[in-house]
Amino acid sequence: MTHYGVVMAGGGGTRFWPLSRQELPKQFLNLTGDDLMVNETIARLQPMIDPQNIFIVTNISQAGLMRQATAGTILPDHILAEPAARNTAACIGYAAIEIRKKYGDGIMSVFASDHYIKDVEGFKQTLEQAIHLAGETEKLVTIGIKPTFPAVGYGYIRYDKDEVDKDFHEVMEFVEKPDIRTARAYLKEGGYLWNSGMFTWKVSTILSYFEKLLPDIYECLLKIEADMLTAKEEETIAAIYPTIPKISIDYGIMERASGVMVVESKFDWSDVGSWDALESLYEKDAFGNITNREQILIDTKNCVVYAKSKLIATLGVEDLIIVEAEDAIMVCHKDEAQSVREIPDALKRQGKVEFL
Repeated sequence: MTHYGVVMAGGGGTRFWPLSRQELPKQFLNLTGDDLMVNETIARLQPMIDPQNIFIVTNISQAGLMRQATAGTILPDHILAEPAARNTAACIGYAAIEIRKKYGDGIMSVFASDHYIKDVEGFKQTLEQAIHLAGETEKLVTIGIKPTFPAVGYGYIRYDKDEVDKDFHEVMEFVEKPDIRTARAYLKEGGYLWNSGMFTWKVSTILSYFEKLLPDIYECLLKIEADMLTAKEEETIAAIYPTIPKISIDYGIMERASGVMVVESKFDWSDVGSWDALESLYEKDAFGNITNREQILIDTKNCVVYAKSKLIATLGVEDLIIVEAEDAIMVCHKDEAQSVREIPDALKRQGKVEFL
């Protein structure tokens, strides 16, 4: 059975302002110094998935840039443009019917475009296990990450911790993002994994769950599928897609489906969700600071300092995030890293759209 990869790349990455903008969101940034995040994701998949079998779902406003960024790697007609953001259920369903219409059934693995995984070999081993499990069963398979600290920004997956000597487990419960006290209890108790948002299943299996659990969305998908590969395809997508109900694949299907399996990862992982997450990409200096280039840091501790072109000098500060873009500078306390998304909201309210 052919294996297909689907990369979800429609996010705005507002927590990475001022580098991430509406027309250049996080997946198009080179945060590691090696390549754009979306290209690093594609390169990570290539040992298991032929690039000709990889699809990217992105916003229609970013589709042109995505074709340029992935030219020579991803087939242009495998870049699917959403005319409206309708959350991950619609995104995954769109890719599934595209694959079914063009190629029939197959195994479909879903990934975010902007995660960071250093251990590619461990990722390969984990994905191969997920693919095998999905191919041999009608299960929905997700990849869980072993927690390394009490994260409050991630959802959790609870499994039966009494199951031993197994690389995969039946999911007992998906748990919402906890408070710090609950997250610490999860780590102490064991039997919990971070929800990575990476999935593997047969195309036929996930679409059967759409039909059963999200019939309104499935009906929209069928209308789009009927006109795929015809002269009406673009018109139908433009008309139908914005009417698809907004819901995540987690809420809509994963939390309601029976017999969902989780494969425990053999690799370290970061969703690089905010500026403080650069700690997973860069080595800290002797004082806990992270920089992407040489800076002047005097009596400075536990800071993230990221510059596009200018020298940044700090003196007598700690626990700050300082980011320099071509037209803006952002400074915040590390505890407020998740709140950086409020800055684009404020700019929009004030009409400063040139900074969005």
